[in-house]
Amino acid sequence: MNILGIVLAAGQGKRMKSKLYKVLHKVGGKPMVGHVIQALEKIETQRTIVVVGHGAESVKSYLGDRVEYAMQDQQLGTGHAVLQAEPLLGNEDGLTVVLYGDTPLITSESLQEMIRIHCEKGAAATVMTAIMDDPFGLGRIIRSEDGRVSRIVEQKDCNAEEREIKEINSGMYCFSNRKLFDALNKVTNNNSQNEYYLTDVLGILVGQNEIVEAYCTPDPMDTFGVNDRVALSEAERIMRSRINRNHMLNGVTLIDPANTYIDADVQIGSDTVVLPGTIIKGHTVIGEDCLIGPNTEITDSTIGDGVHIKQSVLLDAEVGSQSAVGPFAYLRPGAKLGENVKIGDFVEIKNAILADDVKVSHLSYIGDARIGKNVNFGCGAITVNYDGFNKQLTEVEEDAFIGSNVNLIAPIKIGKGAYVVAGSTITHNVDDNDVAIARERQVNKPGYAEKLRNKFSEKKQRPQKN
Repeated sequence: MNILGIVLAAGQGKRMKSKLYKVLHKVGGKPMVGHVIQALEKIETQRTIVVVGHGAESVKSYLGDRVEYAMQDQQLGTGHAVLQAEPLLGNEDGLTVVLYGDTPLITSESLQEMIRIHCEKGAAATVMTAIMDDPFGLGRIIRSEDGRVSRIVEQKDCNAEEREIKEINSGMYCFSNRKLFDALNKVTNNNSQNEYYLTDVLGILVGQNEIVEAYCTPDPMDTFGVNDRVALSEAERIMRSRINRNHMLNGVTLIDPANTYIDADVQIGSDTVVLPGTIIKGHTVIGEDCLIGPNTEITDSTIGDGVHIKQSVLLDAEVGSQSAVGPFAYLRPGAKLGENVKIGDFVEIKNAILADDVKVSHLSYIGDARIGKNVNFGCGAITVNYDGFNKQLTEVEEDAFIGSNVNLIAPIKIGKGAYVVAGSTITHNVDDNDVAIARERQVNKPGYAEKLRNKFSEKKQRPQKN
């Protein structure tokens, strides 16, 4: 079956009161139009046309070559918007699904069911509807005695009886493609808004004795459209509830789902436990049997199996299986941890590869480094990677020991099994199995502490000048 898609995304969205084009506002960590295109991709549309207008370049920059584009220079109504796709799709056979770029909660399951009904009934058009407890402001579906759609009445045109109807028009449709464009060319703008309405196509088809069907989605939120920031927040709440529910049904434990924020593209393995206050964003992938949180933020990172991460921030990082991170650690872009690595409190890792069994337990900075297996960093050890002009590389080979409060001045290499004594500032390479010490010899001055105390006491007793 040749399935085509048209997404209307030309509206400016003035009610958002934003410099960002409306359909690019994010829900569940992804621009709204991205959710719509993903739903169409899941039903395997052969071609998808996005009708753009205001903000066209920003939409094209985000969607790239996933879709084709049609330009609506003037905003003359929904029917006019769909008509802009005619040069691309007008000669195609098959079905056309028409959606809006600001309906991020639409699902591929709903689209598939609408298409199924459309095909079974031999319809020229099928409209997705929903039952709303409060349908005020929405177009009502008027059905004929045989259950088919006879017309759609907008709120302002409803009589008293029609206002009581709970079934509403979502604005999402499935059409026989050639019949869609044939009817569109007969739509006029003889209305108060002087616009060409897509809903008029249904009336034209009914007048031609064509079959117009309706698919009533069981979840009315599938049809939810975002027009302002209030609706955006509601869509966000619903999306996150769906995301969290899916993870729990797939074997992930969320201790407090209401206080757990997971983006739409995140993947989490079974038997992983996510604690409250955790935010997981972007394209993060987390393995099985992990413990994540509380109060942890992970973005675009890959986490292995059996990892414990608590009260930490990870950005574009990789953590191998059976490793532990935190509390209060920061893994910055390019941080790549092997298996069974320990990153403790107040440790920062940036653009550094740490092999298996490395331990950086507390108060350390490892940046622009390559660290071999089974290396131990003591408290306060740092790689001094920036000389004021360029970032330099630190290499520490396997089984080396870096003592507390050590400065490794890059570029530098510490050999296998080498031992760097606490408090040292190392500026030259250390060979395998050598011991390196670089600190001032200690000098003790007998009784000098008493002299210092007396000196400070005299200073405090001295009269202060005005």
